[in-house]
Amino acid sequence: MAYAVPLWTPPALPISDSGDTFPVRRIFCVGRNYAEHQKEMGGDGREQPFFFIKTEFALVPRGGEVHYPAKTSNYHYETELVVALAKGGRRIDAKRANDLVYGYAVGLDMTRRDLQQWGKDHGRPWDFGKNFDESAPCGELVRAAKIGHPAKGAIWLTVNGKQRQKADLADMIWSVPEQIAYLSEHYTLEPGDVIFTGTPAGVGPVKPGDELHAGIDDVGELKVKIVAAL
Repeated sequence: MAYAVPLWTPPALPISDSGDTFPVRRIFCVGRNYAEHQKEMGGDGREQPFFFIKTEFALVPRGGEVHYPAKTSNYHYETELVVALAKGGRRIDAKRANDLVYGYAVGLDMTRRDLQQWGKDHGRPWDFGKNFDESAPCGELVRAAKIGHPAKGAIWLTVNGKQRQKADLADMIWSVPEQIAYLSEHYTLEPGDVIFTGTPAGVGPVKPGDELHAGIDDVGELKVKIVAAL
């Protein structure tokens, strides 16, 4: 039996120090997972975690040029630690959640903030604000077998050389193991699933011509240039 249309190339992330790639199945993203960012977005305290999903086709492996998206005039960056799972399961205990992790990367959860806010204001989904073409630039994965499981270390972003975000992974409200455990209560996690683990305070708008440089201690760096809309 043949496919009715040509089969597309499965989305995948490059792996540091390897010629192999990591196939991506789904992208889960947690919201408001740093206290200061939660405050700037109108939250307060350790609320129950909540997630949204980006399509794996939103990935921009290794970053580079990213087109300013359609239908927005308020396009924001959000720097995040990205977690890639090599194993899956359901109802996973947080104490063993790190056993599922293949590796880590630096990612950007790019956001059409005005469309996200419209969804919030009207009780509608966030999809148009969060899940769109080129909305998930992501750097190379570094294997957990090489660096362990980072629970602290600087996470930062500059725009045109000026610092815009700087925090520590230890500032997460919900740790990576807690996020994995929580997700596994609602989904059967699978190898290839990826989690964007939240952004610190300092999110803001960018425009064509802006150059973004993000990094996380011991994990890596990611560079993106915003170019004109298609």
